[in-house]
Amino acid sequence: MKLVVYVMNNTLKLDDFLHFLKERNIKGATILNGTGMARKLIENDDMEFIGSLKKLFDNPRVESKVILMALENEQVPLALEAIHLVAPDLSLPNSGIVFTVPIDFIEGFKK
Repeated sequence: MKLVVYVMNNTLKLDDFLHFLKERNIKGATILNGTGMARKLIENDDMEFIGSLKKLFDNPRVESKVILMALENEQVPLALEAIHLVAPDLSLPNSGIVFTVPIDFIEGFKK
């Protein structure tokens, strides 16, 4: 079993993504609001040199969505397929990130 963690930067694609999951019979995900560290430092102006980076972050996106999915190993490729439908190239800046973590214990999980 794996925990798939997907940080979605283009939150306008959230509904599409959830529909793609449903089509692949993935029924459960937890969605959290997230903000990146660099953006928070810029907003707070905590560091003088960070202010000069502000021009790089003149993106209207303030939040991202952190999507957590506890999946059977065979479901992971299906989730990745859904991710790549809404974010085809995660190597691009500000496109998001996905990673998995092994789950060695889980309680309350419903198949």
